[in-house]
Amino acid sequence: MAKSSGQSMPVPMVGDFRSAMQALLLGRDLPLQVAEEVFGQVMDGHVSDIRLAALLTALHAKGESADELRGAVSAIRARMVGVDGLPSGAMDVCGTGGDGLGTFNVSTAVAFVLAALGVPVVKHGNRALSSRSGATDVLRELGVGLPDGHDDIRALVHACRVAFLAAPNHHPALRHVGQVRRELGFRTIFNLVGPLCNPGHVRRQLVGVFDPRWRRPIVQTLRDEGSLCVWSVSGACDDGRWVDELTLAGENRVCALDDGIIRELSITATDAGLPPTPIEAIAGGTPDHNARALEALLHGGRGAYRDTVLLNAAVALHVSGHGNIIQGDGLAIVALRKNVALAASVLDNGAAHAVLQSVREYRADRPE
Repeated sequence: MAKSSGQSMPVPMVGDFRSAMQALLLGRDLPLQVAEEVFGQVMDGHVSDIRLAALLTALHAKGESADELRGAVSAIRARMVGVDGLPSGAMDVCGTGGDGLGTFNVSTAVAFVLAALGVPVVKHGNRALSSRSGATDVLRELGVGLPDGHDDIRALVHACRVAFLAAPNHHPALRHVGQVRRELGFRTIFNLVGPLCNPGHVRRQLVGVFDPRWRRPIVQTLRDEGSLCVWSVSGACDDGRWVDELTLAGENRVCALDDGIIRELSITATDAGLPPTPIEAIAGGTPDHNARALEALLHGGRGAYRDTVLLNAAVALHVSGHGNIIQGDGLAIVALRKNVALAASVLDNGAAHAVLQSVREYRADRPE
């Protein structure tokens, strides 16, 4: 048993679940090796639902550490069913969830916009666990199939420039945690882990985060996993709340990895030439409600949902390697607004909706 620096209580250095729980209940962080071992036990189904609920609750109450996050990511990636042979420039755009705000599915809409602009997107998502409508829920309402065969995924990305990967098809070990997450109903460390375990091995990601303190650990974790460009963002709303995407409601705090350099940035709606708007303007609802809103958006609908998607798509274009918006150590406003205009063009000319239709038709004659 090794002692954590500056701590009087021994911290376990082996996979002793009971000792790990004792450390967490005393407010102590788990070392990386212990966290990886504990989450490995969880992923292998060796931890009962009662113990798992206790673990996730203790982590949530203490506040998860960067090493605990990295340990969980390592354990899950080691058991992931990955997909090879995807375009080298493919990217993901997703949020952690867990912000409790129940907004429309912004990143799902952004995926269609990016694909219409020629950017290959391999979006990793799941059904709602701590919110009302996850990406998978909305896609099913839209009639979009979720391929699980690797050849089918590769063909879909090459044909339509976008594929939506359902987490259960690529992370079978997560079946051991889904029910507990649903029962708990609050965000857990798995909200943070999901975006860091894309089965397509993408190296470019725009990640929305429910709490700005996690921006840098997420970027550092993905950098260490070989990512080229990662922007981790948290959007400020009223009363100290944060949303897991770029928002029109206030300042957006960014931790950005570009060309091996990590920098902190701030972006507002005004920077992008868009009107500031309260977060309530993009409040979502059931999967059916959100799906209808998304399809209307892709048909050229106007309003706060469109503007939020434009802001996120403009930044995602930079992350994809197209439309650089960095000048020196700061934000290039003119370039950002140019990216907004590009995103708007594919909503207005029907190209983004055509991507949705092509994905529907591609899957129409294939069994689920």
